[in-house]
Amino acid sequence: MMDTGLLIIRLVIGLLFAAHGAQKLFGWFGGYGLAGTGGWMDSLGLKPGKTMALIAGLSELIGGLLLVIGFLTPLAALLIAGTMVMAIVKVHLPNGLWSTANGYEYNLVILAVVIGLALTGPGQYAVDALLF
Repeated sequence: MMDTGLLIIRLVIGLLFAAHGAQKLFGWFGGYGLAGTGGWMDSLGLKPGKTMALIAGLSELIGGLLLVIGFLTPLAALLIAGTMVMAIVKVHLPNGLWSTANGYEYNLVILAVVIGLALTGPGQYAVDALLF
């Protein structure tokens, strides 16, 4: 049952992050694409904004897809964790913990989940289990 639980976690988190990356990169799923996300990142002081949007989008897309298939799970977790740390520091930290006040609660939960996956492994239903 543990392997099924890990698969569910990987699928949900991985697919959501792949979609967040697609929002930033391509404007899919209601996103703003590189230009719009880049402008927002410029406004946060993350310059050059378009380059930072590209890095964040690729990290989320690639990290999410790697997590879904359970391949290079520690790298996938690191890519997602990096975007969550930046989101906490640059956007949510001044608002406190609670997400109801636009705080970092949600980002911290995601950070804990991906670090937990990196430490426990992706389970038997993963490419990593076949290769390593």
